[in-house]
Amino acid sequence: MKKKRFLVAGATGYLGQYIVKELKKQDYFVRVLIREEKQKELFSNVDEFFIAEVTKPETLNNIANNIDYIFSSIGITRQRDGLTYMDVDYQGNKNLLNEAIKSNVTKFEYISAIDGDKFKNLKIFEAKEKFVEELKNSSLKYSIIRPNGFFSDMKDFLNMAKRGKVYLFSDGQYKLNPIHGEDLAKFCVKKLISTGNEEEQIGGPDILTQNEIAKLALKAWNKEIKIVHLPDFIRVLIIKLLRIFTSSKVYGPIEFFLTLLAKDNIASTYGDKRLEDFFQEQTKA
Repeated sequence: MKKKRFLVAGATGYLGQYIVKELKKQDYFVRVLIREEKQKELFSNVDEFFIAEVTKPETLNNIANNIDYIFSSIGITRQRDGLTYMDVDYQGNKNLLNEAIKSNVTKFEYISAIDGDKFKNLKIFEAKEKFVEELKNSSLKYSIIRPNGFFSDMKDFLNMAKRGKVYLFSDGQYKLNPIHGEDLAKFCVKKLISTGNEEEQIGGPDILTQNEIAKLALKAWNKEIKIVHLPDFIRVLIIKLLRIFTSSKVYGPIEFFLTLLAKDNIASTYGDKRLEDFFQEQTKA
């Protein structure tokens, strides 16, 4: 039986590296898109490397040749090289999609973020969800995954807790269920190789309030439970001031983070990695 062949774009990122490991664990052929030669050092057992930049379509020529499935978590959290969200999250992925269509791949999977379709007014989501529409309107089978926060994002709680105090907006009762990259990678691969079109929001196994996450972080450092609740108008004011006095490359990721802090973010539960264990591991690393 012919081995399925995968292209992973965004492979050097947090989730991308877990995706590569999961695909190789399942003994698939993996081609990895990287921007420069030295990034090869991040991987130990991939089958092929393809060096290109998604914002330069001429470098992507034939990237999807002999590929069955494409995974993309291409996107920028903090803009660099003068590139915008539209340049990378939208146009970069569209350039990749064009190659996928040209090579007639079986399915294309794209990673957005939880409730991205409801917050298109945010700069990050505006570009991501514009690409989502391109993908859904294309001729290809698709899988669109909107994960909740990653465990790695929860390090902000740990960093505050290390100093002995965690600051939260409002009363800290909003809930979320962040997910470990390894669990998310298993879910993404499962959905990518399924036969139908998929569009799902996914999170980890534990639904926690922000207060509970703060307590877990303080406990991991063996600190007293000290949580300071700031009035929510401060959060709103920060967003407004950033929009007035900075460019989208500065306020984009902060606006995204502060907006999602002010609501419940609960997705379908999946996996077995627990945030409490992750925090304990991080403090002992």
